[in-house]
Amino acid sequence: MTDLSLVELPTALPDKRQVAASFSRAASSYDSVAALQRDVGQQLLERLPPSLTPTRWLDLGCGTGYFTRALGARFGESAGLALDIAEGMLAHARELGGAAHFIAGDAERLPLQASSCELVFSSLAVQWCADFASVLSEARRVLKPGGILAFTSLCVGTLYELRDSWRQVDGLVHVNRFREFDAYQHLCGVSGLKVLSLENRPHVLHYPDVRNLTHELKALGAHNLNPGRPGGLTGRARILGMVEAYEQFRQAQGLPATYQVVYAVLEKPL
Repeated sequence: MTDLSLVELPTALPDKRQVAASFSRAASSYDSVAALQRDVGQQLLERLPPSLTPTRWLDLGCGTGYFTRALGARFGESAGLALDIAEGMLAHARELGGAAHFIAGDAERLPLQASSCELVFSSLAVQWCADFASVLSEARRVLKPGGILAFTSLCVGTLYELRDSWRQVDGLVHVNRFREFDAYQHLCGVSGLKVLSLENRPHVLHYPDVRNLTHELKALGAHNLNPGRPGGLTGRARILGMVEAYEQFRQAQGLPATYQVVYAVLEKPL
């Protein structure tokens, strides 16, 4: 079990300013390589209560606005708010529409009134928040009683093949760190929100070679952003060593990259 006194790992997760800058730079390339993100978000949409008809909804960490537009089509654009910390992503989303308002803001300090939304939807964004307890607290604050928080995130075990391959080469941090699933269970359990569902499911993608995987991570803006990452260029010998180590994971479909995805639907009590 995880030591829950350490679940927030504030010094181990990326600085949010670097996260915002990285995703802003990736705004134009993100959608071309975001198949996993679309699949995960679609599965989250399918987990929403069928009876849910929000008069105000929030796409939290909207990115390029793919699910902003999906939520707008389902619940009405005039009812929608889209928020992201990355100005470049937000500008891209705003051009494509889907919501009434596009807001630059931080999930840990939402610039919204209390009890103003019936739905807070967030797919593959909150893993970048160091203070996830504050994310839950803010969602609870802005939700009306009976409102729904639906989110997906990533947990430990994500990209373990890449991490293990680098570990055979050096002791530096080459792969983004994420929370233990136990931490999500604990923090959701003490959030004051009712947990309707919470599960961890692996999604495995396959690539012809390591270069295709690392190119995709860079195009997503999700390449290594952690403290302790190597500075400057990584030596050719170390890269070749990592590539050779990764080949040990090769399957018939190609080189696997595993994403451990957290799916959660919570409700604010009446």
